[in-house]
Amino acid sequence: MTNKFKFLLSGVVACTLCASVAFAATTSAPAAPAPASVAVVDVQAVVNASPAVQALKKEQEANAKDLITFIEKARKDVAATTDEKKKKSLEEKYNKELVSKREKYEKSYTSKLSQIDESISKKIAETARAKGYTVVVAKGAVLYGGADLTAEVKKAVSAK
Repeated sequence: MTNKFKFLLSGVVACTLCASVAFAATTSAPAAPAPASVAVVDVQAVVNASPAVQALKKEQEANAKDLITFIEKARKDVAATTDEKKKKSLEEKYNKELVSKREKYEKSYTSKLSQIDESISKKIAETARAKGYTVVVAKGAVLYGGADLTAEVKKAVSAK
């Protein structure tokens, strides 16, 4: 009887030990994620300091002047024509050219603006990663806190 008792007692102890290990494994707190480190960037200041944005603004101004010159020339040509059929034909021709030029300029502007936006976003991400930040928020959206990366991002954008 003592051997049976010892065997039974060792089985109970083993089961209790296994149950306590299993209970401890299921009730232990999960590992907490690393705290997020937050940075802020004044995106508008970065955009205004970007040489690519400044070049795009100059290009837009030149395109606007080109369109104004084109319109003035078209008006003069149409006004100088006395035949109504020719006048109407010239107006249609110049309107088509104007629409074509405007669409070309808008398409170019949109494409370049998209490239600039992508480039600035990459520079923000690269700067944040290099400094060890996991979250970057626009400065205007934050009331308090966050390390300001604006100066570093401006340098990175201007370094091209």
